[in-house]
Amino acid sequence: MDAAVFREPRRRFIPIASRAGAGEMAVLEFGPADRPVDVVFVHANGFNGQTYRALLAPLSAGLRILAVDQRGHGSSRLAANPERRRSWLDLRDDLLALLAALDQGPAVLAGHSMGGTVSLLAAAAAPEKVRGLVLLDPVIMPRIMAFYAHMPWTSGALWRHLPLVQGALRRRAVFENREAAFAAYRGRGAFRTWPETMLADYVGGGFKDRDDGKVELACAPAWEASNYSAQAHDPWRAMGRIRCPARVLKAEKGSTCHVGDGAGVMRRHPHIRVETVAGASHFLPMERPDLAREAIFEMAAG
Repeated sequence: MDAAVFREPRRRFIPIASRAGAGEMAVLEFGPADRPVDVVFVHANGFNGQTYRALLAPLSAGLRILAVDQRGHGSSRLAANPERRRSWLDLRDDLLALLAALDQGPAVLAGHSMGGTVSLLAAAAAPEKVRGLVLLDPVIMPRIMAFYAHMPWTSGALWRHLPLVQGALRRRAVFENREAAFAAYRGRGAFRTWPETMLADYVGGGFKDRDDGKVELACAPAWEASNYSAQAHDPWRAMGRIRCPARVLKAEKGSTCHVGDGAGVMRRHPHIRVETVAGASHFLPMERPDLAREAIFEMAAG
C-alpha cells in the first residue's frame, strides 16, 4: 500500500435491479479497472461516497474499490420515498443488487455507521458474495431495543420522536453555493473533528445544483430522518449468520455500536473481531483514517 499514490476516482452509474426499486447506483471507482472489485465501501446516513475519497484513494495503487452512493444519497438515481419505511432492508437489497450486477467473485464490504450495518445485513443475506467485512462504528442498538424495533407491531412512531430524527428534519437543505455550505459546517457540530479535505469532499458530493443557481442537499432531510427511525432490521441476528471474517472498529466516545467491549460477541462468533479505538468518536474514519485504511487493506489483501 503506497499512501503517496492518489489517483482521481472515476464516476460511474451502474444499473441495478433491486427489490427496493430499479435504477442507477452512482459509484466512485478507485484503482485499476482491469481487475475484479476488491472492496465496496458504503457510507453513513446523510453522507455520500465522495466523503471518503481521502480515506480510500491511497489504497488505489493496488486495489479496485467502489465507494457507493446509497439510495437517496449523492448522485444515485434511485427513488427514495421516506413514507412507511421500517428498516434498512431496502438499502441491503440495493447493495445485493450491486454485487449481482458486478458479476464476479466475492468482495470485501466496508462501511461506516449505517453503511457498516447495511454491509453486515448484506453479508448475512448472501454469504457467497462477501469474503470479508470491515465495519467502522456500525449502528448496532442494544439487544432489547433491537428486539423491540424488530417486532411487527411496532409502527416506528416512537422512533420519529428521537432527537436525531427531529434534528435531521430541521436541517437546512438549501445554500447559496457549496462554498457557503462548507463555511456553515466548518468546525461545527458533527463536523467539528473533520479534516477540511474530507468536509470539502462531503460538500462536493452531497449537494445538487438547482435551477435558481443555489445548491440543495442530495440527501433530503426527510430521507435522512427516515433512516434514523427505520430500525426494524436485526444486526444481532445478522452477526450470527455471516460466515466471513469481520473486523469491527468501535468508537470509544459516543459509539453507535452497542456491543459492550465486544468480548461476548467474539466468544459467540470467533470470526468477528471487535476493537475499541481509543479517543475516537463515531466519526473515526475522519479522525483515524490511518487505522480504518489499514483494516480495509488487511482484509482485502488477506
